[in-house]
Amino acid sequence: MSKTGNTILALITGAAIGAGLGLLYAPESGDKTRKKISKNAKDAKKKLEKQIQETSEHLSASAKDAKKSFDAKLEDTLKTASSKADNILVSMEKKLEELRKKNAKTADEVVEEVKNIDVPTAKA
Repeated sequence: MSKTGNTILALITGAAIGAGLGLLYAPESGDKTRKKISKNAKDAKKKLEKQIQETSEHLSASAKDAKKSFDAKLEDTLKTASSKADNILVSMEKKLEELRKKNAKTADEVVEEVKNIDVPTAKA
């Protein structure tokens, strides 16, 4: 159970025990005792409502902070991935250009070799 849950449980338990002990050891009349118990119950309710409100606000703030942190990390990760992808594309384009030049050079060499082939001619 969370720290807040333990606090709320302790508050409720304390209020119930206090009310019970108040009934058992009440030196006053039943009417006064009932009024005190009612007042104590109302006070406990107010404290509980305040604790719930504070816990809710704390959880909301924590959730907002976590979302901001997640969004920032996600954006950073996407930028890094995009940058790496760009670098890979540039590298691939350079390699492709090198291969094109090499193929063009090889094709030119083949053409030259074909031109230099000495083909015997038929004599009549």
